[in-house]
Amino acid sequence: MGGFLVPILRVVDFLLNIYWWIIIAAAVMSWLVSFRVINTYSRPVSIIGDFLYRATEPVLRPIRHFLPNFGGLDISPVILLIVIWFIQMELRNLALYVYRL
Repeated sequence: MGGFLVPILRVVDFLLNIYWWIIIAAAVMSWLVSFRVINTYSRPVSIIGDFLYRATEPVLRPIRHFLPNFGGLDISPVILLIVIWFIQMELRNLALYVYRL
């Protein structure tokens, strides 16, 4: 059983790690856009921003729904990163447990 499940758990952990960095990139880009460091009228910036928005917004929207309004402060990416961190810890513990069987 461990010979099949451990590689799948590692792939899921790797994909969660990639998504972790996508969330961080989306947060940094939103800061750069709001402080007018980068221009969204530029085509490459617009494409990257659109990708980051489409990749993160479906997951962040339900979190924002349950959070109280903090004004201009959006902590939903931090909450999502903590949730991903807990999921990764559990996946790694499960992989160690299955590997020992």
